[in-house]
Amino acid sequence: MSGKDTIFSDPLDNVKAFEFDQTVVEVFPDMIERSVPGYKTIIQGISELAEKFIQVDSNIYDLGCSLGAASLSIRQKVPEPSCKIYAIDNSSAMVERCRLIQASYNFDMPIEVIEGDINQCDMCNASIVVLNFTLQFLPLEDRLPLVKKIYDSLRPGGILILSEKLQMQSEEIDEAIIDLHHKFKKRNGYSDMEIAQKRAAIENVLIPDTREAHNKRFESAGFSSFETWFQHYNFVSFLAIK
Repeated sequence: MSGKDTIFSDPLDNVKAFEFDQTVVEVFPDMIERSVPGYKTIIQGISELAEKFIQVDSNIYDLGCSLGAASLSIRQKVPEPSCKIYAIDNSSAMVERCRLIQASYNFDMPIEVIEGDINQCDMCNASIVVLNFTLQFLPLEDRLPLVKKIYDSLRPGGILILSEKLQMQSEEIDEAIIDLHHKFKKRNGYSDMEIAQKRAAIENVLIPDTREAHNKRFESAGFSSFETWFQHYNFVSFLAIK
C-alpha cells in the first residue's frame, strides 16, 4: 500500500539530487498521480495502443518500468499468452516492489521483471516498446542510441510509446506552461515549498527535450511515422511506428 508523498514537506538545508530509492518507492503512486497531469489517461492509452498493435509471438518491453503501471495495464487489456513482457529498471527498490505487484496478479501474458541498465539490455522481436517518462532521465548522449536500438528491435509495424516532459521552444511559453503545472500541483495539495524543493532536487536529473528534438531523434533512429497522441500542459506522449 502506498503512502502520501511528503518527501519535500519539511524545509531542507541541503536538497539532494532526486533518486528512485526506497523512500520514493513508498509514495510513488501518490507522487505520480499528483505531479503528472493525465497520467491515468496515458496508462490507459498505452494499453489501448498495445491492444491495437500487439503481434502474436512477440516481445513487449517496458523500459524504466518503475512499479510496472504500464506493464500491468497492458497485461489487463491484452490477453495474449504467446507474448511476453520484459519490465526493466535500474532501481533495486523499484524492481523489488514491481515484482511483488506483478506477482499478485494472474494474467495469461507472462512478465519478467529485470533489474538492469536499459542502455545495456538486449531487445529483439518486439511489437511494443514503452518508455514512459524514462528517456528524460538519461544523459543526452545516450538518448539517440537507445531509440535507435529500440527501432532495430521492433518488428515491422511495431511501435514505440514515448512519454516525456517537454521543454517548449519559446522561453515565454515554456515559463507560462511551467506555471500552469505548478498550479496543478498546488491544486493537488503540494505547498510552494514542496514544489520548489522538488524542482531543485530534479533540476539536473530530469533534462527535458523540445518536441523538435524528439521528432528529429525519431527520424534519425529510422522511424518514418510518429505523432503526438496525448498532451496535457508540458507532458506529452508520442507514438512512433516502424
